[in-house]
Amino acid sequence: MEIILKTDIAGLGYKNDLVTVKPGYGRNYLIPQGFAVMATGSNKKILAENIKQAAHKAEKIQLDAQALADSIGDLTLDIAAKVGESGKIFGRVTSIQIAEALKAKGFDVDRKKIALDTEVKFVGEFTATLDLHKEVKHKVKFNVVAD
Repeated sequence: MEIILKTDIAGLGYKNDLVTVKPGYGRNYLIPQGFAVMATGSNKKILAENIKQAAHKAEKIQLDAQALADSIGDLTLDIAAKVGESGKIFGRVTSIQIAEALKAKGFDVDRKKIALDTEVKFVGEFTATLDLHKEVKHKVKFNVVAD
């Protein structure tokens, strides 16, 4: 079943992408939730016209995302966490804490656009991937230190 996405969906695609999904997933979840529409002939024509009109706007958004990635550069964040005697932290580091650390450095990145490469449960150095745009991904390093 072909559908046109109306919003970005992690693991599936980005807004205005034409994707193929299983019929049940499309009919029972994506379309009723308003995340997608059926890819009929008329909807494909509307999509093509919308993409054509939004091309210059999309280029500006991509340039802004690339500028943000360049300004973040090789920044290393320090995340403080309560640590037990064995070096294991209580709880775990999440994308919310990374978003707050980036905000403290002057970079406003939505927590939903931050993906941790591994589950962070120990003190040490880790990386997270920032999904700033469809074509702009940036890796940021962070250290988990004892609080």
